[in-house]
Amino acid sequence: MQYTGARILIEALIEQGVDMVFGYPGGAVLNIYDELYKQRDRIRHILVSHEQHAAHAADGYARSTGRPGVCIATSGPGATNLITGIATAYMDSSPVVAITGNVTLPLLGKDSFQEVDISGISMPVVKHNWIVKDLNDLAEIIREAFVVAQSGRPGPVLIDIPKDLTAGTAEYKVFLEAPASALGGRARRLAERNERRTFTEADIGRAVSLLSLAKRPMLYAGGGVIISGAHAELTALAERLRAPAALSLMGIGAMSQEHPLCTGMIGMHGTVASNKAVQRTDLLVVIGARFSDRVTSRPDTFARNARILQIDIDPAEINKNIPTHDHISGDIKTVLAEILKRLPARETSGWNGDIEQWKTRVPRANHRDTALHPRFVIQETARRLGEEAIVVTDVGQHQMWTAQFYPVNRPRGFLSSGGLGTMGFGLGAALGAALGAPRAGNPGRPVVLFTGDGSFRMNCGELGTLVHYRAPVLIIIINNGVLGMVRQWQNLFYEERYAETSLDRPPDFVKLAEAYGLAGYRAGDEASFTAALDRALGDIAAGGPALIEARIDQNEMVLPMVPGGKPIDEMILS
Repeated sequence: MQYTGARILIEALIEQGVDMVFGYPGGAVLNIYDELYKQRDRIRHILVSHEQHAAHAADGYARSTGRPGVCIATSGPGATNLITGIATAYMDSSPVVAITGNVTLPLLGKDSFQEVDISGISMPVVKHNWIVKDLNDLAEIIREAFVVAQSGRPGPVLIDIPKDLTAGTAEYKVFLEAPASALGGRARRLAERNERRTFTEADIGRAVSLLSLAKRPMLYAGGGVIISGAHAELTALAERLRAPAALSLMGIGAMSQEHPLCTGMIGMHGTVASNKAVQRTDLLVVIGARFSDRVTSRPDTFARNARILQIDIDPAEINKNIPTHDHISGDIKTVLAEILKRLPARETSGWNGDIEQWKTRVPRANHRDTALHPRFVIQETARRLGEEAIVVTDVGQHQMWTAQFYPVNRPRGFLSSGGLGTMGFGLGAALGAALGAPRAGNPGRPVVLFTGDGSFRMNCGELGTLVHYRAPVLIIIINNGVLGMVRQWQNLFYEERYAETSLDRPPDFVKLAEAYGLAGYRAGDEASFTAALDRALGDIAAGGPALIEARIDQNEMVLPMVPGGKPIDEMILS
């Protein structure tokens, strides 16, 4: 069949199972948008207010569904506006396919209007990118891009398409088989490599030996467990070993936080139990985590008494930040299943009650007697929404409080920017998660965004998008009137010199919500928050978004906290 390049693009996306794309039109993608209009009964386009949030929405869709998210932007500033969202996805291993338009082939490299070298700009923050220069290659490049985005350690990819190729015509061959069978060249090799077993029986044997000999084993799980779908295997391994399991920020949801063996988050704002245990264990099993500096603090003192066994699908992560005693490179679900086949159950724990004792050590700040404490806001919301909720955060104090206080008990239920720490991530990601919920088979699954007044200023334009598409997102702004996390550092380490962290300026968030057409409520104490939550949940049930501004004390702190450069168990608790 002879199709235009724009039609080939849309057909190839549909072939990959894409039902929704997020984007913003412009001159270089007009042919693509014209075809999207023609095919609107087969593929849905979500018009955002800013291209950065198109990338965040595609990212939120991908994280919540496990399927690649797709975003589209025009050339020049449209393409560069995607970069922060693409980098966010890259740092957290999220499969996003970004499609950009560009000037026509004869104008490439001539500083044409709205021309930018998006391939060069994006190279450090994508798994791979392509500039399409022959229309006959377009369908194959689309198929290859989806393989690359999802294979091995997932991540974002980018396809740059000159405008004249979207107008030209070429033969399009429909593939009814599984896409991998139709791949050619590099894409087939990537797919085959992803399916190949990358570890040996000897690797499993050494791991089982280490686990059997350890007296105080401990698990440290990251986002790779969720990506691999290995949450059941992780829990089974913890129970088989009777070992505590700590979670990185990206690992929240890999194991129920209410499981007695789960010690909660590890790292700078981790729990006392997690941070103490990692310094006392004699074998640390690191599963799908990359030893972020926010976890290890001082690498030379991290897990100082332990042998380290690392399991990760990405060989580049092995021995990168922390040297290991042994490692296995492979799909985590497969590796853990093989270990569990050979590992005998442990009758007793060598921890001798230490974990339970450390769990009782909670900072006093978490129980301050204030009119409205963030702990109450988060836990009351969790009580009302239940464990089905998808919890999204922006970045800052509210992010850490949510990680500490919201009992996330299932995978893909906690979406947050971990590696890049992107303020402004939340509203776009919540939009993608809410619209993607039916695709994941959970049409009634509630979505709640916890954000801060600083972060919300960066993305509030997407309120109009939520209202237009009736995305049922509950937005809770934890408003302390300051850039809270930066101010906390200024308080503790800069002698209370609060340079440019006060946000004593407009807007009024409730009036802003009303201007965009959604209900806004304000709360300053527990009673008013409970009442606001009742009304907001009624709005959500009616099929639209709602917003609550929860005003808290500007002196609230996220504790525990490990000061920069200190060992992980030297925590500020008060």
